[in-house]
Amino acid sequence: MLPIRLSKDSREPIYHQIEKQLKALIAGGQLTAGTPLPSIRALSKDLEISVITIRRAYQDLEAQGFIETAHGKGTFVKEVHSSRKEETMTASVQVEFERAIRNAIDYDYTADEIKNVFEEILKKLTKGE
Repeated sequence: MLPIRLSKDSREPIYHQIEKQLKALIAGGQLTAGTPLPSIRALSKDLEISVITIRRAYQDLEAQGFIETAHGKGTFVKEVHSSRKEETMTASVQVEFERAIRNAIDYDYTADEIKNVFEEILKKLTKGE
């Protein structure tokens, strides 16, 4: 079973949440080239969502070159060049930072206050290293 967590309360469509998390698993090296992915039906059952939703996520990932489907054999992680993995990780992190910063700005935080919050969280999360 894949470590995918869905938020039904999020504004982000479910298929996009799945797509984003699978991309992160591939770009981060947790899913390597040739790794078989669950069938659309199996993942649909595991996540308790529509087959159509999984199909959409898989189709988008295939169109972007992250996975490939061999008819009669299944769906597999495709070889992704390291520069593409790096680009994917960087873009994902930037989107999340932008979302968080916009949220802080909506609450009228100053740039210095945002930096302080960031530094506090970073310190807390890296303490265990």
